[in-house]
Amino acid sequence: MKTYGAQNMWGLLRRVLVKRPDASMGSADPARWNYHGPLDLAKLQSDHDDFVNVLRRSGGRVEFIEQDTNELADACFTHDASLVTDKGAILLRMGKELRQGEVEVHSAAYSAHDVPLLGRIKAPGTVEGGDCLWLDERTLAVGCGFRTNEAGILQLRTILAPLNVEVLSFDLPFLAGPNACLHLMSLISIVDVDLALVHSPLMPVRFRQLLDERCFTCIEAPADEFTASGAISVNVLATSPRHCVMVAGWPKTLALLEEQGCVVDTFSGAELCLKAEGGPTCLTRPILRE
Repeated sequence: MKTYGAQNMWGLLRRVLVKRPDASMGSADPARWNYHGPLDLAKLQSDHDDFVNVLRRSGGRVEFIEQDTNELADACFTHDASLVTDKGAILLRMGKELRQGEVEVHSAAYSAHDVPLLGRIKAPGTVEGGDCLWLDERTLAVGCGFRTNEAGILQLRTILAPLNVEVLSFDLPFLAGPNACLHLMSLISIVDVDLALVHSPLMPVRFRQLLDERCFTCIEAPADEFTASGAISVNVLATSPRHCVMVAGWPKTLALLEEQGCVVDTFSGAELCLKAEGGPTCLTRPILRE
């Protein structure tokens, strides 16, 4: 029976890797880690526990990273350090230097959870999972910016070629500069095979045109909620087609998703997501989708 493989963004989430926030995050220097103020560990863990409970109610098997992540404050954002394909996991190389130690943590986790390794990104290449978006099982869109570079995309293309996966690269905007977290997935969440929540004004033109060519219905996220949330309102995790999870507090975005037939679960992410710049997708590394 298949136990790993996640080459889409919307299939039934059967197995997912998460990491509970620990003391390294609660005591992190906000200026160094680019957080919006000091973080409260109890609130971080409460937000994460609420999120995990939503995942469990959706029926998925939640696998925890148990390794020590001392000095790796962002380790709870498990989406970024690796990518899981039908042939195993790819260990990525983080563009944010403070996070590069997370990759070995993921390597150990895959060994513990019986997921083979397919390959890894090596210097000078960088790729972060938040820049990698499956448009279908054979097409991976990758954002090229401050976190993911051309050398990393070239390596990723080589690793995925034997799987007959086409890797398409799109330049990201400068926006707030190299210290901020802007991934391709800061601008889009795919919640079904033909439905996406988007913030078009910051999208690469070629990428936005490609969505139209592929007949996606694009829900335009309300600009005021996108700005107020620091892009978190667009960060929506599909746990199955048109069944998704988002941070509470963005009613206009929620209503637009529901108008398209989505069932939306919410959780409190005020401390974990809004202050630390990572939404529900960032908090998960899908291992198995069907």
